[in-house]
Amino acid sequence: MKKPESVYHLSHTDLDGYACQFLTSHCFENIHFQNSNYGDEITGRLKLFFERILTDPASEILLLVTDLNLSLQQCEFIEKQREKIEGFRKGLTLQIQLLDHHGSGKDSAQKYEWYYLDTTRSATKITYDWLIEKYDCKEIEKYEKIVDAINAIDIWLSDHEGFEFGKVLMGAISSSREVGRALFDTEDRAHKFHLIESAHGMIDENGAHIQLDNEMHAIKKAFFAGDRDDDTLDNLVADYLTDLLTAKKEALKIHYRDKTGVLTYGIPNISVIGNAFLVKNPDIDFILNISPNGSISLRSDNRADVSEIAATLAGGGGHPNASGGRIGNFKDMYSYQDIKKFVQALIDEKTKQEQT
Repeated sequence: MKKPESVYHLSHTDLDGYACQFLTSHCFENIHFQNSNYGDEITGRLKLFFERILTDPASEILLLVTDLNLSLQQCEFIEKQREKIEGFRKGLTLQIQLLDHHGSGKDSAQKYEWYYLDTTRSATKITYDWLIEKYDCKEIEKYEKIVDAINAIDIWLSDHEGFEFGKVLMGAISSSREVGRALFDTEDRAHKFHLIESAHGMIDENGAHIQLDNEMHAIKKAFFAGDRDDDTLDNLVADYLTDLLTAKKEALKIHYRDKTGVLTYGIPNISVIGNAFLVKNPDIDFILNISPNGSISLRSDNRADVSEIAATLAGGGGHPNASGGRIGNFKDMYSYQDIKKFVQALIDEKTKQEQT
């Protein structure tokens, strides 16, 4: 079958979910990715996709969902959005395909023809077979062994020869929080794809699961090193994220009184990364990192009293260069721009209240 001009692929946040996207990245040229946990985030991520689809010039678009079971309400939302978009954009064909293996999606699978459910295979195995059967995607056939290993660990086929190998890779993906998908989604996914590709290169070795476990630290360092001299993994990650933040700092800027800061979201190890970023960017007075639960961490390099900012925004406190707190009414919005608008509006409101 002819491949769609554009693909929008939403998948889960574990090894099985990312492996599905790893496979589609080798089959489709114009592809957009997002990842989601279960619950309301699925609807939030779908909304972001539908906003992009409205302005996508392609006439044949595929919305692909893998390794996520959707409720009847979420399926109905997809159908209504498809009807709305196809009505707004005449000539557009928006295909919907869901590939999943969670039995809790049985009711949705019975109602919607695009909802494919098979509880005997992992989503990665389903996606692999579907890509080859539907699109003759021979490019991924070389990954058959690692697909089988992921399938073995995801549906717990403990007697399968690839089970232990899949277990090591699953642990590596679940612990790969160095980048963080909240702010640097593309780079975080690239890191996970790097782990899968590197594992693929080792699967035929003797004692492959032990070799992979032994080499995982070096595999991670190879991703973050780039042209940098060898260093500890923490330092390489800090330099990598500092470069990303520096390149993006204009879009991240927020203002508190006469101070200029940057707002980050879900950045891990903010103490090390925040300090490295501030040293490299003397034009920035502070960095404010907010977590999905509303917790905030602030850092400065003697250019702002962040304990004052923490107290004003969240009733928090700490030290002049390192403080924190929690914004009680914060709700995860899945869009950085929406989060930034919320935080800047809160700053403006709080500082205005102090002045009156």
